[in-house]
Amino acid sequence: MIIDSDRASRRLLRTVLETQGYRIYEAQSGEEGLQEVVECGPDVIILEAVLPDMDGVSFLRSLREWSYTPVLVLSELASDQTKVATLDSGASDYVVKPFSSAELLARLRVLQRPWPNAPDGPLLIAGDLVANLATHEIALRGWPVSLTRKEEVVFYVLAYYAGKVVTRAHLVRSVWGVDSEEKAHDLQVLVAQLRKKLEPLADQALIRTERNLGYSLLLAARKEMPAL
Repeated sequence: MIIDSDRASRRLLRTVLETQGYRIYEAQSGEEGLQEVVECGPDVIILEAVLPDMDGVSFLRSLREWSYTPVLVLSELASDQTKVATLDSGASDYVVKPFSSAELLARLRVLQRPWPNAPDGPLLIAGDLVANLATHEIALRGWPVSLTRKEEVVFYVLAYYAGKVVTRAHLVRSVWGVDSEEKAHDLQVLVAQLRKKLEPLADQALIRTERNLGYSLLLAARKEMPAL
């Protein structure tokens, strides 16, 4: 997934990457990028640090609430302060422009490398719910749960803040990349679908509607959220 507002930059990256067998998705803004990540589930994200609607740090903070997809940040900003802030917000690597195609491809290979003795994927654990964010496997009391990508995002955000209220606006922004009242009904549908899939396995209500606020997951707080 290439997220960059500059069409010429996207075209150049697409040309380089398609010759190496990559399938490319594109987005022109941070909001569009977040939505496309939900829809497409890319293996790697290439992110321009300066976007028309948000900076790279803001994008990464939103993304890292529910996704561990590796992110390679490209930027003309070369200060150590900018690099540190971006990496601390969840970037996997940071490349200063200009750069060579060989360097870009090498860094992408590193981000996709299966490390020896690495666990199957980062885990998020909340009570009896266990999720592998890398393989998209979710289990409740040992029973596998199959969710759509949008349902996964709602679940991951609620599980990340297990026991706390997550506002509707926050969830809408996480799923669709925009804070839109038009998506409020769609969010209600996603939450209803989640309840239908999760609660029969738990024999109890798991998602509580917080009147005029949002939703909360009625489980113990996160037990484990490995470092990025």
